[in-house]
Amino acid sequence: QVQLVESGGGLVQAGGSLSVSCVASGRTFSMYGLGWFRQAEGKEREFVATISANGASTLYADSVKGRFTISRDNAKNTVYLQMNNLKREETAVYYCAATPALGGSPKLSGYPYWGQGTQVTVSS
Repeated sequence: QVQLVESGGGLVQAGGSLSVSCVASGRTFSMYGLGWFRQAEGKEREFVATISANGASTLYADSVKGRFTISRDNAKNTVYLQMNNLKREETAVYYCAATPALGGSPKLSGYPYWGQGTQVTVSS
């Protein structure tokens, strides 16, 4: 079992930056791939970024490449998402999730463990 708790969401102006983080419980954090997903109001949850269990490999949605960075600190059981040059349409609840796939995964169905989400609001 892995329990995940996100933090760091908030209000930011378009073009600005924000970092969200997610702390996991359990001793086996380093054995899970991790992902960030987001869900805007009235829309389906979508993939944002994923990172492998050892942090060596990452994958991003095309829409965020070059602006978002996913990272992890296995010593702190924490995964981060640094978001730069945010756009209004990226207003959403951002979720972290854990998958037993060591390489991470862009597929929602691969993630049995989810956090409760943190709201990110991008204003004009």
